Amino acid sequence: MSHSTPSTAATPRAAGLIQPILAGVLAAIVGYASTFTLVLAALQAMGASPQQAGSGLFVLCVVIGLLNIGISWRLRKPLSIAWSTPGVALLLSIGMPLGSFGVTTGAFLMAAGLIVLAGLWGPFGRAVSAIPSSIANAMLAGILLTLCLAPIRAVEQIPLLALPVIAVWVLGLRFARRYAVPLAVLAAFVALGLTTDLGTTQFAPAWPSPVLVWPEFTLDGFIRIALPLFIVTMASQNLPGLAVMQANKYEVAPGPLFVATGLGSAATALLGGHSVNLAAITAAICAGPEAHPDRAQRWVAPVSAGFFYLALALLASTAAAFIAAAPPLLIEAVAGLALLSSLAGSLAGALEHEARRLPAIVTFVTAASGLSAFGLGAAFWGLVAGLVMHFALLQRSTRT
Repeated sequence: MSHSTPSTAATPRAAGLIQPILAGVLAAIVGYASTFTLVLAALQAMGASPQQAGSGLFVLCVVIGLLNIGISWRLRKPLSIAWSTPGVALLLSIGMPLGSFGVTTGAFLMAAGLIVLAGLWGPFGRAVSAIPSSIANAMLAGILLTLCLAPIRAVEQIPLLALPVIAVWVLGLRFARRYAVPLAVLAAFVALGLTTDLGTTQFAPAWPSPVLVWPEFTLDGFIRIALPLFIVTMASQNLPGLAVMQANKYEVAPGPLFVATGLGSAATALLGGHSVNLAAITAAICAGPEAHPDRAQRWVAPVSAGFFYLALALLASTAAAFIAAAPPLLIEAVAGLALLSSLAGSLAGALEHEARRLPAIVTFVTAASGLSAFGLGAAFWGLVAGLVMHFALLQRSTRT
């Protein structure tokens, strides 16, 4: 009798771990399958070769996996790490910088340094946190708008490829909402396989080949890439990620997390990746009740996601070759479908408070305009215009 007690006690415990493990695997699948095409397309838009883009995706998966495992295991809290999806959307919108891909890598390193600085220097982190959420959301919405129009353009230009993908996405939303975007990605693969001569040799299974990219530091790279990437990552990923943890009653110190993700971003930059940060959408899967009824057991979910990301890293080279052979507009269309919910959420957050709507709208239309002046992109000018309007109206309200 005394020997049976441990086994019977271990059985419910082992069974109880299945739920957070499956939640973590689901979070990794959703996070990877919904936007890996976006990552590859953005890196190539910034001057990366298919091999460099594959290397970037590989190192992003490895660093995300290791950070998910290490941080959650150490803190026993369901902190989820992901790549910066809004940052990728920003990269797609600003175009290739002057010079080689090394300029982009240098900008990634500078953005990583700013994130580390935000974690180490309290006033700097507080200044970033002080950006009104309505303006941050409006800037993100303006960045996303052009990309979210890609499915419409694809229907006009490549209807035989685009319409089946959109149909699968709609059916996925109706019957399996969490899997809608991965199903759309799968539909895009099938449509390409049936209608395009993709060849066979370039898609043979291959181990990822990390490619070291020597960074070049330029003022153009800092202003056009590093600074907007830092702001978007902090305002649209790190801060919402902290909000998800707070909503699920987990108290975390942001400084060490910013330092850890900043150092991880620096490591990815040297091999072609852009940045990693606190997750928001997938964090809700890992930190919410569906991961486990017991809040103390949910940390297992991001650990599970981390191990799955390490497995997904092995697919990076094949995925990069596939994206290189696919029509760019189809990849943008799939990415646009994946980002529609982010656009909706950003617009809702931007327009939530009536008193802040006018600065938010100014930010949105400026960021979406494609304006470029003095080497600065529309996202930067949208933020500046929104903040100027915000403080102008704030001054007026204090006088009255």
